[in-house]
Amino acid sequence: MGVYEEVVQSTAEALIQASTTFRTDQIEAYHRAIALEKNVHAKWILGKIISNAEIAKEQRVPLCDDTGVPHVLIEVGDKAEIPKGFFQAIDGGIKKGLRELPGRPMAVCGDDLSRISQSCGLFEDSGALTMAPPQIKRLPGDKITLTVLMLGGGPEIRGKTLPVFHQHSYDVVIKEMISWGTESSMLLGCQPCILAYGIGRTHLEAASLCLEAMAKGDLSKQSKTEKLIKDEINKEGIGPLGMGGSCTVLGVFVNIGPQRASGVRIISLRAGCCFDPRRATVTFCFN
Repeated sequence: MGVYEEVVQSTAEALIQASTTFRTDQIEAYHRAIALEKNVHAKWILGKIISNAEIAKEQRVPLCDDTGVPHVLIEVGDKAEIPKGFFQAIDGGIKKGLRELPGRPMAVCGDDLSRISQSCGLFEDSGALTMAPPQIKRLPGDKITLTVLMLGGGPEIRGKTLPVFHQHSYDVVIKEMISWGTESSMLLGCQPCILAYGIGRTHLEAASLCLEAMAKGDLSKQSKTEKLIKDEINKEGIGPLGMGGSCTVLGVFVNIGPQRASGVRIISLRAGCCFDPRRATVTFCFN
């Protein structure tokens, strides 16, 4: 197998794995939540989510009917060699993975205006769904790491990226993040949620940090800030699928980037669903 074919196949496999398989930290987080849950309805729902994940992995089918839009985070080592056609191969792997999964046909036909109105219908080919512009980050080393995330539509409706006037206070910022997270968790519908926050200097940077939080976050390792947000929102008793209980939020990922001297912090929130973050990673070394 040549380099191009290797990248195509590995990217396709990463997309399929992200779409069909719970990671260890997700499984462990659900089992912890089930053990602590006292609401019988919530406990039953949490158990069914685990059962759904087991079936999806065994039968290699999507965890959710909303198979999502592919997002790719590429981390390139300073000493890594990027082979010719690498990015084209990633694009080919995304298309291959969507067709083999199969992804739900969601790509909208037509020119700019008709795509907005969705007046020309959809492509039947699930591979016609183009991935979002890749996010590239430089790291030390000689390897290239590629993470595929599948982002469904429901969380996009409930997310936001806005400035927060911090008043030189951590507590003010965290209070606002808890308020956003509570509102989004209540409206999402497919709880328990995974809340991902990026805090940056611009709207673009905050959204980028939020994506990285989803790509790197570990439900088995929650920081003091992440645990605080989770515990405060869970006190609301919204629960799985809004049926009540102590597990509205399964976990929180907070990624704080560099800040600038100003009166605001730009915060991006994505309220992920009960299957999020759907992600998988593959590493290449072409040196």
